[in-house]
Amino acid sequence: MDLESLNHAQRERILFLDQCLTWKGQANRRDLMDRFDISTAQAAVDFRTYLSLTQTPPVYDSTAKAYFSNDEHSPLSDVSTEQVFDLLKEKSSHLEASIPLPNRVMDSAVVAQLYRAMARERDIQITYTSMNSGLSEPQWISPTRFHFDGESIHLRAWSHKHGEYRDYLPIRILKKDNIVTRDRSSPLPFDTEWNQFVRLRIGPRSGLSDAQARVVRLEYGFPEKTHITIETRKALVFYVRRRWRLDDDRARLQLARIEEVDV
Repeated sequence: MDLESLNHAQRERILFLDQCLTWKGQANRRDLMDRFDISTAQAAVDFRTYLSLTQTPPVYDSTAKAYFSNDEHSPLSDVSTEQVFDLLKEKSSHLEASIPLPNRVMDSAVVAQLYRAMARERDIQITYTSMNSGLSEPQWISPTRFHFDGESIHLRAWSHKHGEYRDYLPIRILKKDNIVTRDRSSPLPFDTEWNQFVRLRIGPRSGLSDAQARVVRLEYGFPEKTHITIETRKALVFYVRRRWRLDDDRARLQLARIEEVDV
């Protein structure tokens, strides 16, 4: 039996299962049932089929009631960054890209380690390379969620070194065979910037002529004397500004103001 011999529906389920084990490092029947609205019996059949196809079978943990991949895990197929984020993101969130962008290569073993620590609410010690200082130093973080800026997947985590929530790029985390984790000694601080929503008002850059401003409004589809309005989390404003090039003096748009949104 191989992937091509399966019907399309089951092949999609098997590939999804493989992606869970590759990027999250774990999977169970519920993952398949929730994603594809199938029965427990069908999910069990899909697991047996997957185990017959993979050369690096996962190990079942009876306590967690889930299968876990090992360091030798070999995926059945490749996926795009967007597909990886769709797998890792919270069910209630999304942030989409509208144009093709460079695919940032991540190590699936690193992502799986981060996901497991997040799922188990444990701290994890990482070695992260800073592009500002150039240093690669061990530090403890508490992963809370993944998010996607339309180009790269970021890990949001509490930094015990800096005493604040920060965003980390998994591609800059050093791969380790023996990752160190620990129980959290106390609950994490409330992530104010993540839970605060803001409204960005964006308009033509000041200094443009009336004709240029009119063209910009036509280009971006908003009427005279109005603004483009974007609502997002306060923690993601940096990525909006960068994606829309709002801090570039040569850009056609600028950020007029930011307003907090009551929820």
